[in-house]
Amino acid sequence: MNRNQATNRTGSSSSKLAGWRHSRGVRWLLLLLFVLLFYFSLSPHLVPKTYNIQLNDVSDRNIAASRQMDDEKATIKAQEEAAERVPTEYTIVALGAQNLVDEIFQRMDQLNSDDQVTLQNKIDIYRTEIPGKYGQYVDRFVRSNSNTELYNQTLLEEMLVIVKDQEYTIPEETFYKLPQLSSERIRAMQDVTRDIVRELMTEQLREAETARTKVAELVNASSLTNRTEREIVQELARFALMPNKFADKEATDEARRLAKENTAKVVIQEGDVVVREGERITQELYDRLQMLGLLQSKKTYWPQLGLLLLCALFLVIIFQFVERSATISAHGEKTTYNNAQLLMLWLIFFLNLAIMQVVAMTQTQNASFVGYIAPVAMGAMLIMLLLDTHLAIISSILFAAIGSILFNVRQDQIFDYHYGFVFTVVAFAAIFSIHRASQRSTILKAGIMVSLFGSLAVLSLLLIGDLPSRTELLYSIGFAFASGLLTAVLVIGLMPFFEVTFGILSALKLVELSNPNHPLLRKLLTETPGTYHHSVMVGNLSEAAAESIGANGLLCRVGSFYHDIGKTKRPSYFIENQTNIENPHDSMDPKLSKEIIVAHARDGVEMQKSHNIPKPLRDIAEQHHGTTFLKYFYHKATKIAEAEGVEPDFTEDDFRYPGPKAQSKEAAIVGIADCVEAAVRSLRNPTMEQVESMIAKIIKGRMDDNQFNECDLTLKELDMIAQSLKETVIGIFHSRIEYPDDTKSKERTE
Repeated sequence: MNRNQATNRTGSSSSKLAGWRHSRGVRWLLLLLFVLLFYFSLSPHLVPKTYNIQLNDVSDRNIAASRQMDDEKATIKAQEEAAERVPTEYTIVALGAQNLVDEIFQRMDQLNSDDQVTLQNKIDIYRTEIPGKYGQYVDRFVRSNSNTELYNQTLLEEMLVIVKDQEYTIPEETFYKLPQLSSERIRAMQDVTRDIVRELMTEQLREAETARTKVAELVNASSLTNRTEREIVQELARFALMPNKFADKEATDEARRLAKENTAKVVIQEGDVVVREGERITQELYDRLQMLGLLQSKKTYWPQLGLLLLCALFLVIIFQFVERSATISAHGEKTTYNNAQLLMLWLIFFLNLAIMQVVAMTQTQNASFVGYIAPVAMGAMLIMLLLDTHLAIISSILFAAIGSILFNVRQDQIFDYHYGFVFTVVAFAAIFSIHRASQRSTILKAGIMVSLFGSLAVLSLLLIGDLPSRTELLYSIGFAFASGLLTAVLVIGLMPFFEVTFGILSALKLVELSNPNHPLLRKLLTETPGTYHHSVMVGNLSEAAAESIGANGLLCRVGSFYHDIGKTKRPSYFIENQTNIENPHDSMDPKLSKEIIVAHARDGVEMQKSHNIPKPLRDIAEQHHGTTFLKYFYHKATKIAEAEGVEPDFTEDDFRYPGPKAQSKEAAIVGIADCVEAAVRSLRNPTMEQVESMIAKIIKGRMDDNQFNECDLTLKELDMIAQSLKETVIGIFHSRIEYPDDTKSKERTE
C-alpha cells in the first residue's frame, strides 16, 4: 500500500477538489489541532495545576497533590516520634563482685595469721583497707575494660559513678569482730559469702540496695550457725554487692538512630487530598502546597513551555512526512496528502488518545498493569488500512512515546519505557500483520497477532526485571492479550465510519464489492452475461496496467466490474449482448442510438448511487469514456443527411460522451482497457503486431483527443501501460493470437 493508493481512495486530485481539501490555511489549522490534541492529552500528566490561595484562607475545594512528593517536615516529625518511643537501652556489666569477696577474705586470713600485728593494729588496718578495696576493685575493672569492644567508654564512666555512689558502709563494730576469726572460720564464711553474692548478682540490679535486703534471709538459710559469723557475712556480702544494670547512652542513641532510619518516609501520593474543602490554610498546609508547586503565586511556566516544545516535535514529525509526501514517486507521480486525509488522521489520533486516556484513568499505583489493555495498535492499524504504511509506522512511534507518558506511574521519570516498548511492539505487529489486508477476517487475525506479541513483550520485561507475584504476572499478560482482541473489535467497528464519512475506498471494501453475489454484479451477470464477461476481462487488463505504474490495481479491477453496469437498463443495444438477434441500431436514427449508448454511463452512476457504491467507483463508471467521439453514429448521420440532401444540423460535439474526462489514473486506465478488450474481441485472428499496433493506436487516439489532460498520466506511464496491456492480452487470448513464427509457417504452407 502506498501514498498513491491513499490519495486515490479519497477521490481525484483535480481542481474539483480544490478548496478546503487543498487550502493551506485549513492545513495549518489542522496542524494546530494536532498541537492542541497533544498538549491537552499530556498536560494533566506533565503540568501541575495551581490555585490562588493565601495564608489563613478557607479552601473552597478539595486540593489534591498533582504529583508524588516526600513530605520532609512530616517525615522528620515521624522520625522524632519514633525515636522517642525507643526505650532506654540497658547493658548488664559482669562486675564479678565475688572476686571482691575473695580479696577481702584473703586479706583477713593473711592479716589474722600474722602474730606480729597487734589486735588494735589489725582493727585499724581493716577499718582502712576494706572500704578502700571497693573503689579499687571498680577502678581496676574500668581500666581493664577500657578501649575494648565489650563495653563502650561512656558506659564505663557512667557505671563508675553509679557504682561508687551506691557503695555500702560497713558498720564500725564489724571491724572489731574480724581479728578474732580463725582461718577455718574465714574459709567457711568466704564460701557462704561468695555463694550469696554470686546468686544475688545474677539478677539485673539497677539499685544494689534491692539485693542487699535479701542478704539476711540467705545468710540465715546458710550452713553458718555462729551468730558473729552470720553478722560478719551479712555486712561483707552487702558491701560486695553493687549494681550491674546501667543505662547505655551510646546504645540508646544508636537504637534511636536506627528507629529514625527505619521510619518510612511520609509520601504524599499523586491524587492524595492535601487540603479539604472548608479547611483553613495554616502555615504547615501553605508550606506543603508550596512544596507541591500548587500555589499560583509560585507558578512557573517552564513545564508548559517544555510540553509545547514536545508537542511541536511531535508535530514536526507528522508535518515533515506530510510535506515530503508531495514528491515525485518512484513511478514519476506527484502525490500528496490533502486536508481531508489530514483531518482523518487527526480523528484517528483523537480516538486513539481518548481511549488511552480512559484506560489511564483506571490505572493505579498498585494496578499499573491495567495500562497494558490500552488498544494502542488500533490507531496504527487504522492508519495502515486507510492511509499509508510509512505514516502508520511513524504514528506508531508517536503513540508509543505518548503512551509511555500517559501510563507512567513513577514520579521520578517522565517516560515509562516499559509501556513504550510494549506499545511499539504491538503497533508494529499490527502493521505487518494487516499488510495487504483483503478481508475483514484479516483484522481479527492481526488482532490475535497483536495479542501474542504484546503478551510476549510484557512477559520478557517482567522476566528481565524483578519477578512479580504470580497474580501480577498473570494479570499483566492477560491484559496485554486482551488488548489485541479489543484492537480488532474497535478497528472492525470504526472502519465503516471512516469509509462512509470520508469516502474512503479501502482494500477491504473493494474486495467486498468484488463479490459476485453483490446485487449489481448478480444483475450484470444474469441480465447481460456478455457485458459481465467483458467487464471481467477489462478488470484483468486494467489491474495489471495500473500495477505496472504504481496506481491502485485493485481499484481498477473492481471499477471495471461496475463500469458498464448501466448497460443492464438496455442490454440488447450493446453488441456483446446481441446473441442471435439483429442489431437494433441498424434501423434506428443515429442520434437516438447515440443517446442510448452514452446514457449507459449516466445510468450506471445512478444505479451505483442507489446501491451506495463509493464515489471512486462511480467516478470510473462516469469518466472511463471521457468525452470520446462516437465516430460510427456521426458518420451514419452524416450519410443520411447527404442522402436526404440537407445540411447536417449537428456537429461532432453532439456525438461525444458528456464526460467528464478521466480525473484519475485509474479512470483513464479502465477507459483504455475497455477499448482494448473490445477491439481485440473484434479481431478474428489477431497477430502480436496487430495487438501491439491496435493498443498504440487506441492510446494515441485518446491522447490526441486530449482525454488525458485532466489526469496525471505521463508519456512514460502510457508506454508502460501499453506494454502491460500487450502482455496481458497475449496471456488472456493466448490461443487466438498468431505469433510471428506461426504466421510465417502458414505463409510457407500456402
